[in-house]
Amino acid sequence: MSVQCETTGRRAAGANMPFFERYLSIWVVLCIAVGILLGRFFPALFETLGAIEVARVNLPVAVLIWLMILPMLLKIDFHSLAEVKQHWRGVGVTLFINWGVKPFSMALLAWLFIRNLFAGWLPADQLDSYIAGLILLAAAPCTAMVFVWSNLSDGHPGFTLSQVALNDLIMVFAFAPIVALLLGISSIHVPWDTLLLSVVLYIVLPVIAASIWRSRLLRGEAGQARLQRVLDRMHPVSLSALLLTLVLLFGFQGKQIVEKPLIILLLAIPILIQVYFNSGLAYWLNRKLGVQHCVAAPSALIGASNFFELAVAAAISLFGLQSGAALATVVGVLVEVPVMLSVVRIVNRSKPWYERALKIR
Repeated sequence: MSVQCETTGRRAAGANMPFFERYLSIWVVLCIAVGILLGRFFPALFETLGAIEVARVNLPVAVLIWLMILPMLLKIDFHSLAEVKQHWRGVGVTLFINWGVKPFSMALLAWLFIRNLFAGWLPADQLDSYIAGLILLAAAPCTAMVFVWSNLSDGHPGFTLSQVALNDLIMVFAFAPIVALLLGISSIHVPWDTLLLSVVLYIVLPVIAASIWRSRLLRGEAGQARLQRVLDRMHPVSLSALLLTLVLLFGFQGKQIVEKPLIILLLAIPILIQVYFNSGLAYWLNRKLGVQHCVAAPSALIGASNFFELAVAAAISLFGLQSGAALATVVGVLVEVPVMLSVVRIVNRSKPWYERALKIR
């Protein structure tokens, strides 16, 4: 079955993008500043918050993570998995990038840059933790922001929805083994019980809760409108939870950042390289396979973006609020919007080049 693409006209990257998402990097920088200041002037407050734990799970952070993740998962319609067969080539490319390339390429880049090239500029006792954070960041594909990126690139909505639903399903089973494998290869010890607890707490339970909530909201004739109202109300809650989590993280990380401000830049470099590498590879493979641009564009974007909320949660659970792993995942939040907008620009502007290959066929 051929895919029919509806073209609504090329859009400028960032056009029609929600206000908070468009300037997410600015909000992150502000949260960094606020967190550092609060951490320096009210250290007792952050020590108290950091001590509220059950089975190594920080409860304030767990609540905030749930408020972040649940509204995103509420958008996922697992019934859309029926559309996977209509987009099998694009889906195949994205799955290959998400699960066969991205985590492993990030592990390689982390080893190259963090363990070797940048080791002299980073705290020696945090090198393993930084590598772990980068691996966690790359091990889970994005579930929410890709809808924005797909819309900005005139992506096929059916493909995007089915791909995200499939990735969510795979993530339940593949996230923990891939993380454990790559951390083990990197000689970083990770407690399996804590890793599995993170998967259950931040993937399995939210997916189940969101699916039940979504099905109840969709009951009746006005179900879709009811769901949209809830999503609209939860959206600012989700973003506020993200920003509060960042303030909390930098309340603990402030001293290290002030002493070595170069850390954020050095951590950003492997993240930027892996985003451009994976998006470019996905885009090129789709072109070679003759996939329509409206599928190839979101395929490249899904292949490159990260589920940073899950990465932050897992890093905190596994390594703690003051860890380099938590800091590395937050750097992923910082660069997410500007770098992904640049990928959107690339796939939009290269559309004539991309489609020339399809005409030759």
